[in-house]
Amino acid sequence: MKHRCAVLDDHQGVALSSADWSPLADRVDVRVLHEHLTDRDALVAAVEDCEILVVMRERTPLDAELLKRLPRLRLVVTSGMRNASIDLAAAAALGITVCGTASSSEPPAELTWALILGLARHVPAEARAVREGGPWQSTVGTDLAGRTLGLVGLGKIGGRVARVGLAFGMEVVAWSPNLTDERAAEHGVARAAEKRELLERSDFVSLHMVLSERTRNLIGETELRAMRPSSYLINTSRAGLVDEPALLDALREGRIAGAGLDVFPTEPLPADDPLRSLPNVLALPHLGYVTRGNYDRYFGQAVEDIEAFLAGAPVRTLR
Repeated sequence: MKHRCAVLDDHQGVALSSADWSPLADRVDVRVLHEHLTDRDALVAAVEDCEILVVMRERTPLDAELLKRLPRLRLVVTSGMRNASIDLAAAAALGITVCGTASSSEPPAELTWALILGLARHVPAEARAVREGGPWQSTVGTDLAGRTLGLVGLGKIGGRVARVGLAFGMEVVAWSPNLTDERAAEHGVARAAEKRELLERSDFVSLHMVLSERTRNLIGETELRAMRPSSYLINTSRAGLVDEPALLDALREGRIAGAGLDVFPTEPLPADDPLRSLPNVLALPHLGYVTRGNYDRYFGQAVEDIEAFLAGAPVRTLR
């Protein structure tokens, strides 16, 4: 009897075309779920017969309660080597192996600049006006050259964003709890001594931190009040880094100029969420890692992970 595998949340319908799944054909029946199932009972009903799940980052959380409802499950493959929405301890206790894949830092860095440029030059409003026959030139853009880009986090992604900012002629300053002057100098940027200093002096603040209990709500009401009324907040990392009610208040009251967001506490974003309609928000549906190269990498290595598991020698296991 073949193993059963479900690929979850394949929104674009590309999971099977992004890799060669034929090496598994004689051993694994693969089916794809294109729609995100928020109802846990419906999710369990859809995959309870599966020994293998392939998941995309944090699209579907696999907590202890859910894992216990899937007694046949033996392998979870996630895109990337970090997935905070999988309870690894519960998986281990239940005898479920969790494996990951490689992931490139270029796509989220590139999307960060799509949001910055979209906000600075009012791209959505001006493009919509051209398409709909609206006013010709209704906004005045913000210059990047000579402005200050503040990076909260200077890891792989933050470092890439920094290099582009420097190429645009921006002053780039960075802060994180453990950032040193030497590390900042390696990227050609200045280190802010305090988070507040970075927020006060930056025209664009971009977040590039891992979400943890220490960094949750790293940007709250106090931090948003420290920003300039002309400044923008960009978040392509994790929604939990920002206190959402505080952000909504700041946007509604005009205490910051706007926000570019690619991550949200609930995804897909509910239809009635105010972030969908605020005029000073440029929101995207969590596209940071969604590129052809990354998808080929994710699903190609997912096949490798499944093959290795079936051979009794799992690779890229998460702990």
